[in-house]
Amino acid sequence: MSLRKRIWGWYFFDWASQPYHTVLNTFIFGPFLAATAATYFLGLGFEEGVADAKAQTLWATWTAIYGLIIGLGAPFFGAMADSTGRKMPWITGFSLMYVVGAALLWFTDPGASNLTWMLAAFGLGFVGAEYAYIFTNSQLPGLGTRDEVGKISGSGFAFGYAGGLLCLAIVLLLFVEQPNGKTLIGLDPAFGLDAAGREGTRITGPIAALWYALFMVPYFLWVREVRTDYRKASFGAAVRSVVASVRGLGQRLSLRNYLISSMLYRDALNGLYAFGGTYATLVLNWPVVLIGVFGVVSATGAAVFSYLGGIADRRFGPKPVVTTAIIVLILVSFVIINLTPTTAFGIDLGEGTNVPNILFFVCGVFIGGMGGTLQAASRSLMTRHCDEANSTELFGLYGLSGRATAFLAPMLIAVTTAISGNAQIGVSPVIFLFLCGLILLRWVNGEGEPTR
Repeated sequence: MSLRKRIWGWYFFDWASQPYHTVLNTFIFGPFLAATAATYFLGLGFEEGVADAKAQTLWATWTAIYGLIIGLGAPFFGAMADSTGRKMPWITGFSLMYVVGAALLWFTDPGASNLTWMLAAFGLGFVGAEYAYIFTNSQLPGLGTRDEVGKISGSGFAFGYAGGLLCLAIVLLLFVEQPNGKTLIGLDPAFGLDAAGREGTRITGPIAALWYALFMVPYFLWVREVRTDYRKASFGAAVRSVVASVRGLGQRLSLRNYLISSMLYRDALNGLYAFGGTYATLVLNWPVVLIGVFGVVSATGAAVFSYLGGIADRRFGPKPVVTTAIIVLILVSFVIINLTPTTAFGIDLGEGTNVPNILFFVCGVFIGGMGGTLQAASRSLMTRHCDEANSTELFGLYGLSGRATAFLAPMLIAVTTAISGNAQIGVSPVIFLFLCGLILLRWVNGEGEPTR
């Protein structure tokens, strides 16, 4: 298999998996689950503001649980994969989790009777998607030289966001219902789906599952792992390897600082992704379809900026790209938490104003654009600290650093929201996490350091 075809196969993982993040987590199903939870709390007699805060707290708590599961398992699974020389069986297993979890979302009851089960199903697919992402990331060092992987990483993210954008556009045009029961272009949901039962929104789960199963075919056909002598996976050996790697961080200062820095800023980014759509639902009172349009804008920005970020990475290196993206995201987060349906930065704009919505759409371009750029440049910077022999384990540590405190942003949001009773103020901790990550990035060597 030619290297070019292998790279394109690797790109197809991003294309196949992106709808879980774009369609389900951020713009369609996550806000739908939050709105469902808010309706449930309203039914219990809570006032709207309190119900919204409780719904956001519930979503934050479950998101924190998903993050803990991902973070705690990633380095050990990675070490086991490195010890056997096999990644594909793991990727296949995690892919099955993705498909099953996404497909089960069809059974969500808009009346919230099975909300806990659907949150668990969402988590099954989300954990599968994240584990598969960690394992495919570990294949990046073998796709090009140190100078090439930045552009490859950026192009992969751009291709993936284009896939997420196309999938999002399809569900918005043909399936997801507006409050009037019609899709974005005024049609009834396709295939006779019942708008009153929110079937047009619920079908996005099975669509994401089918999308993944279909577009992972090029990945499995074209990406060939380098086979080594087969050895049986040992969890005990994996634990010892991970412990040794963690201890070795004392001598690998750049890697240690980078893992801590990225742990904080990626946690902030995941918090921004997870709560961007729910924020628009609970604070700005947007319907799901409008959030979907916002998602199209955001995904378009992500595709364009990720590609341009890859070019910048190749020219300047990944560290300056990461730094710039964090600064822009801090500014965007500050703007977002100062918007309500009728005010911007405390200025009363009157009923019926569109200024907050327009500003939020502009923010969406930079959330998607700088978020995609940040992720692409971050994994490029990680490749400068590892090689193919231990890439899965070290990317597992990278996944751990991004997920070991993945509960932190949701927890801080949950606590801040619960204390303030205000979903708007509740999102403010992401700014603090971005700032901490940016400060620690100062002590990271942009050229990496020798591997063990």
